[in-house]
Amino acid sequence: MGRTKTVDDKSLLFLYLSKVLIPNQSIFSAAKNSAIKGATSGLTGLSIIASTSPFIGLFGTVVAILETFSSLGTQKGSSIAIVAPAISEALVATAAGIAVATVAYSFHLLLKRKAYELNLLLESQADLILSQKA
Repeated sequence: MGRTKTVDDKSLLFLYLSKVLIPNQSIFSAAKNSAIKGATSGLTGLSIIASTSPFIGLFGTVVAILETFSSLGTQKGSSIAIVAPAISEALVATAAGIAVATVAYSFHLLLKRKAYELNLLLESQADLILSQKA
């Protein structure tokens, strides 16, 4: 029938096509949906990490600053020389949160783009196979 000439025998489309006698749009939709689901399965986790890590870092900064001011309240003669290093150390949590968010968001965008490209590839393969059938 010529199906194996246009589709690699290791591909998901070949697996779906090998189970039917006549390829149709429904088979291709099922194969595409299965592939896209697998390709996008980690995107939710990356999205959650990218959106929450700056807030977690900010929370760590606020807690550290509160502890710094609490300890300064018990000391006499507080000055900028004492406060500045403690606040600088507290800001490391915010920087770490932003760094984690940047990496997670970058990978999220990369995987989302790859899933989009996979979708286009599967659609073009389906169109090619269906056009040969006609």
